[in-house]
Amino acid sequence: MSMDTLSTFISKIEAIVGRQHVTTAEEDLLCYAYDATNRHHRPDAVVFPGNTGEVSAIMRAANECRFFVVPRGAGTGMSGGALAIEGGLTMVMTRFNRILSIDRDNLVAEVEPGVITGHFQEAVEREGLFYPPDPSSAAYSTLGGNVGECAGGPRAVKYGVTRDYVLALEVVLPTGEVIATGSRTAKGVVGYDLTRLIVGSEGTLGVVTKIVLRLLPLPGVVRTLRAIFVRIQDAGRAVSEIVRSGVTPRSVEYMDQAAIRCVEDYVHIGLPVNAGAMLLLEVDGTPSAADAGLQELAAICEKGGAQKVQIAESEQEVLDLWRARRAISPALFRLGPDKISEDIVVPRSRIPEMVEWIDDLRKRTGLTMVTFGHAGDGNIHFNIMLDRGDKEAFKKAEGAVEALFRHTIALGGTLSGEHGVGITKASYLDIELGGSELALMKRIKATFDPHGILNPGKIFGNL
Repeated sequence: MSMDTLSTFISKIEAIVGRQHVTTAEEDLLCYAYDATNRHHRPDAVVFPGNTGEVSAIMRAANECRFFVVPRGAGTGMSGGALAIEGGLTMVMTRFNRILSIDRDNLVAEVEPGVITGHFQEAVEREGLFYPPDPSSAAYSTLGGNVGECAGGPRAVKYGVTRDYVLALEVVLPTGEVIATGSRTAKGVVGYDLTRLIVGSEGTLGVVTKIVLRLLPLPGVVRTLRAIFVRIQDAGRAVSEIVRSGVTPRSVEYMDQAAIRCVEDYVHIGLPVNAGAMLLLEVDGTPSAADAGLQELAAICEKGGAQKVQIAESEQEVLDLWRARRAISPALFRLGPDKISEDIVVPRSRIPEMVEWIDDLRKRTGLTMVTFGHAGDGNIHFNIMLDRGDKEAFKKAEGAVEALFRHTIALGGTLSGEHGVGITKASYLDIELGGSELALMKRIKATFDPHGILNPGKIFGNL
């Protein structure tokens, strides 16, 4: 796009939102050129709309000018979904930051997409209510970003993921129309389920401007324990036994030795750095049910070869354990300047097999690999730490990732549980999806976005 055309388009956007809410300053463009993938793609401009009408007018103008628009929350995504890989306008939704209502009688809340996930959780808990989805980035990520990626988190093993709590949406289409999907009721089957289509669409089908969320009563108590294993394979088998038991934990988190060592060096809370693996388990409910469930989980771990099982006795112990778990991703950069991060999912019964296969892959390649994640629902976060400037190591890492994906599919799994496809997995999409399925998805994209202006290059690569 020529500078004159860009200047004309920016003038239109300034007329919609006000000059103070648009920037083309180089330092601002650089701030919004990154997300958690640490890849760099500079937009041509950044806009901060404040209401649905402004978003609609921006999309109409962009559609008319064939100008790319990339919706963005807090930029915590792990697949490059918020990056302006084709340039264009980055639409930052952080001014949409209001909790509009919390309805205790009907257990629903209405929010704007820029609300920080953790802030929303705190607000509903003050009302005696509970919003279960809890991505590790909850202190920073926004609800709109969670909807775009269908975020999960540790509690998904019992409570499900974001899509299980989204009842209704207000969405601005790429052509500027505003649609309302779903309903505030517990049931609703009128027409196609556009709500679930939008959730997880990674900002490629529309810009979400309001979200109606389902809530639950706040559990009475939460009990936490950690189990230390000498052998990584024993931890994997213990997870399978837990899944088969009559107890439904709300979290079953897994860390391999590399993750334990790295995070202990980062937070210094006394984690066992020589352990082969660690499980972090939680149950909730009434005091009697939670205590009984925790004792049963402890017995399963001990029978499965745990070297040590320790129940958290204080709130500080619990906070420290979860602080360690959430610190893994940033702590990994102590092992290398660059990270390849994947989040494959396998059937829970195949976790031991997958854990052993990854351990063998680590030995065969000699690459620095770290695994952790939500083992209770089969979601393993697989990381390779390296220097991208080392071409030989990077080529070997790419081969390892493809091998991982192919083995995941062979086990009946999927290539992503909560990070999405974005740009990082786009080239591997045909490993999981067939030609007919991909063609149908592309037709859906074209129906919503006939000129391909919204978040181009995501999921399908270049259409």
